[in-house]
Amino acid sequence: MAKDNIKDLISQVLKLLEIDATFDVSEEEDVINVNLNTEDAALVIGYHGDTLDSLQVILSLMISKKLGEFKRVSLEVADYKKNREEWLTNLAYQTKERVLAENKEIYLPDLKPWERRIVHVLLADDNEVISESVGEGKDRVLVIKPRS
Repeated sequence: MAKDNIKDLISQVLKLLEIDATFDVSEEEDVINVNLNTEDAALVIGYHGDTLDSLQVILSLMISKKLGEFKRVSLEVADYKKNREEWLTNLAYQTKERVLAENKEIYLPDLKPWERRIVHVLLADDNEVISESVGEGKDRVLVIKPRS
């Protein structure tokens, strides 16, 4: 699918949602990155990024159907993900320090799958702590604990 076709599809969705925006599209191997500029950023992001996540899924499904293969869409609006990633980095290292100081595991609930993945990647090669996700579905939480 040509980049212009992807842009047309995104434009159609934004028009249906009555969101006035401009955007840039770039493609990586398995991800289509969309950087959206809009005055309606809060509306697009939604509560804790819920609307943003839903919009990414819808766009991924629509584009994948046209392509005949799955492509994940990563939608960035008002630097939400970039800022969230910085916050998650701080959270990961602060939690690591707490885990080591208290010598016990600490649970981090209410993280989305992509947020848990960021923490896992940050701590993957750490010699002092390990991270793992436990639970199922909406009850899935990230645990950081000392290495034994």
